Amino acid sequence: MANFSWRDGLKGINLQRDVERVKNLTVRYAKEETIDPLKQLGRFSAFGCLGSLLIGLGSLFLLIGTLRLLQNETGAFHGNLSWLPYVIVAALALLIFALTVWRTFSGPARRRRSKSKS
Repeated sequence: MANFSWRDGLKGINLQRDVERVKNLTVRYAKEETIDPLKQLGRFSAFGCLGSLLIGLGSLFLLIGTLRLLQNETGAFHGNLSWLPYVIVAALALLIFALTVWRTFSGPARRRRSKSKS
């Protein structure tokens, strides 16, 4: 029986080098799987919020423009009917809001929800 020591099996193994490799691999994996997707999600969310804000602001300007158009350019809403342009614009705003909510829940989000329930 030959004299075999566990130290003979570990010859050529550099523990410090292996620990450094494992550390580098762990750090690289953490960056790829957590930090990079979070950065992309942050960019996606920032552009989404900015786009929503600009669309909302544009819709508000269009509604105000429609109100002023109805008040100033048409001669039908004077006197006792001066409140009617406000009702028309409020109804238009509610319609836009309803279409937005309907599209949100019946569009791509609905397809994603149905896949996750299965």
